Amino acid sequence: MTEEEAGLRSRLIEAGVDLVAQEGAQALSLREIARRAGVSHGAPRRYFPTHLELLSAIARRGFADLGARAAQAIGDGAASPRTQLTALAGAYLDFARTQSGMYELMFRHDLLESGQLGLRETSLPLFGVLVDLVGRARPRADAPLVAGALWANLHGIAQLWGWGSLQLATGVDDFVPLLRSVLDAHLGPEER
Repeated sequence: MTEEEAGLRSRLIEAGVDLVAQEGAQALSLREIARRAGVSHGAPRRYFPTHLELLSAIARRGFADLGARAAQAIGDGAASPRTQLTALAGAYLDFARTQSGMYELMFRHDLLESGQLGLRETSLPLFGVLVDLVGRARPRADAPLVAGALWANLHGIAQLWGWGSLQLATGVDDFVPLLRSVLDAHLGPEER
């Protein structure tokens, strides 16, 4: 791929990232991405043979952003595993709240199902961090299963919070108390 082709490919991805941030995952048509990138509506097909491949490239940017936020939240690893899990879960929920369109795109089943689109290589290391921290916080637990349940619970909070359902049902205006309850449920009560 020439430098010019790589630049155009990157421009298409960037246009998609901007579009999903502004208008949500449902707005990600090839035609609109091409328009925003300033190219013909057929140009994306030269670099992304299918619409799913372009969406996956955009979602990889989201996973990279979430990964960077997770790394920043965890810090140097000196804090206790429970403290790191709390920070990681908070970063995850904050990402879902502030980047809702990207968050929705990142977890689309049709994108994740394919092993050929490159998302597993981006998403599985993030899950690996969660498994590692759960394993250190609960050494005798089946860390992948507990991490999966914890992630599912966080994802549920993110979805229900985004829809306004949890605020209505619980009367809270911050997800932190819910996060504490989820961590207590999966890791046991925090020692005080």
